[in-house]
Amino acid sequence: MENISIENIKFQQVGIIRTPYTKNAPYQPVDEDDGEFRITIDPQYSDGLYKLDGFLFIYVIYHIHQIKQDLSMIVSPSWANGVEVGVFASRSPVRPNPIGISVVRVKRIMNNEIFTSGLDVFDGTPVLDIKPYIKDLDAKSDANNGWIDDMDDQEHLLLHIKGIPHDY
Repeated sequence: MENISIENIKFQQVGIIRTPYTKNAPYQPVDEDDGEFRITIDPQYSDGLYKLDGFLFIYVIYHIHQIKQDLSMIVSPSWANGVEVGVFASRSPVRPNPIGISVVRVKRIMNNEIFTSGLDVFDGTPVLDIKPYIKDLDAKSDANNGWIDDMDDQEHLLLHIKGIPHDY
């Protein structure tokens, strides 16, 4: 197979995410999180929102722009009791390409703003793209939890992964 090299890959920001988070954000979106969560789409892209309000959920694809940690190909998720995995087997925000993705509920769309359920990003995060979540395409009934299935206290760890507050 031929190697194809693309020297410069460029993405165009299409909007900005507004959240109450300036210093700390949850690890995953929390559906009923406190505060206002909205995505402001740049005016030249606002026609792209046509009929998006017919979907209950969307994928928000964004640039993780505030990463301060050095990249490592082996990571140990904070909730995984010291287990090490490859970065591609993790949800670590420290990645070769700092691209994040979240699935959130669409509450309403007004003009060029999408009001959503809780987003797990800092205020001012650049939006790269938005895609509708389509039930029959995106829900995989035979999905598993990968290496997490091999861990002790799996139910407790899944609460951490989902960002659900709980008693330890």
